[in-house]
Amino acid sequence: MSNIHVYQGDITKLECDAIVNAANSSLLGGGGVDGAIHRAAGPQLLEECRTLNGCRTGEAKITKGYRLPAHYIIHTVGPVYRGSEQDPVLLANCYKNSLNLAQENDIHTIAFPSISTGVYGYPIEDASKIAYDTVRTWMEEHKDYSIDVTFVCFSDYDRKVYMTAVGE
Repeated sequence: MSNIHVYQGDITKLECDAIVNAANSSLLGGGGVDGAIHRAAGPQLLEECRTLNGCRTGEAKITKGYRLPAHYIIHTVGPVYRGSEQDPVLLANCYKNSLNLAQENDIHTIAFPSISTGVYGYPIEDASKIAYDTVRTWMEEHKDYSIDVTFVCFSDYDRKVYMTAVGE
């Protein structure tokens, strides 16, 4: 699909309607992409996140983008990989719920990091296929809604894995 892209770089620098934060359940910042987004967005993000009462795995919540070029941040909590049957379901829900929230908020350009593949230990080869398949299926089920999705990869290796998943 031409409206699904892979990009290597810093998600906090992207100009789009929304970026997705691979958050922890507190939504109060952490390491990896979560920490980078909180640092780049500024202290108002933490203030707003404190009002959201956390987020359960697979769910998503939205905040303003504050100092980011993106207008919004959609926070989703990916699963800690355990090799269970629930892992792929929870990871797919991160993408589905983020896209549902995007549609509810009239967001037409969205950037996803590689959810759960850092300290949460999800194998990136599996996670990238789940991400792509879930996004593609969501788009097919919502043909009346126009949205461009970018998978943002930190490393060259991650970019190559996502390019394979997307079929580029």
